[in-house]
Amino acid sequence: MTGGAIYQQIETRLQQAFDPEILILKDVSAAHAGHAGAPPGGESHFELTIKAARFEGVARLAAHRLIHAELKDLLAGPVHALQINLGK
Repeated sequence: MTGGAIYQQIETRLQQAFDPEILILKDVSAAHAGHAGAPPGGESHFELTIKAARFEGVARLAAHRLIHAELKDLLAGPVHALQINLGK
């Protein structure tokens, strides 16, 4: 694993919940420095690419909701933004 504590929490939770074939998580907080919701130190803005059998045949919005449910407390607190791309 790489990244800080929040990065590791996101990665671990998604691995455990969805056992994805592809999970690429990027901390893109530096690109948002100075913006609202971007505290010093990063780990506030992330990009996620994920592909898992659980999402096959599931509408994109429903898949996003499943991911958000797994990360609910983080999205309500330290994580300001999460861009989700469902891998193909």
